[in-house]
Amino acid sequence: MPTFRVTREIDFCYGHRLLDYDGKCRYLHGHNGTAIITLEAEALDHRGMVLDFSDIKRVVAGWIDEHLDHRMILQRRDPVVEMLQKMGEPLFLLDVNPTAENIAKLIFDFTRERGFPIVECQLWETPRCVASYRG
Repeated sequence: MPTFRVTREIDFCYGHRLLDYDGKCRYLHGHNGTAIITLEAEALDHRGMVLDFSDIKRVVAGWIDEHLDHRMILQRRDPVVEMLQKMGEPLFLLDVNPTAENIAKLIFDFTRERGFPIVECQLWETPRCVASYRG
């Protein structure tokens, strides 16, 4: 069956580090990331759209801006969490390691929970490294 697809890019900055990892990413560091949200529908709405791009911006980009942008995204059990909280640093805590794959899934799940017909979320961590999640 034919489908329609729309995609929206959302840029944001975040920091993280990976636990139980032997490479450079075990240290606190940051990224200028891009989330790419892809939505699909078999039919268009009364306006001739899968979903209005401005709705994606308002809901998904708004959530990313409020909860992930310019925050340290860390695993809840990371030993630096307590110190950073005492310093008043903005954090977003996960139950899993904050890999690009897990952050892509986080954004995918949020978007789906809002009722958007998402089929994939990509997270470009750098201009050459991307992780994706499809539900």
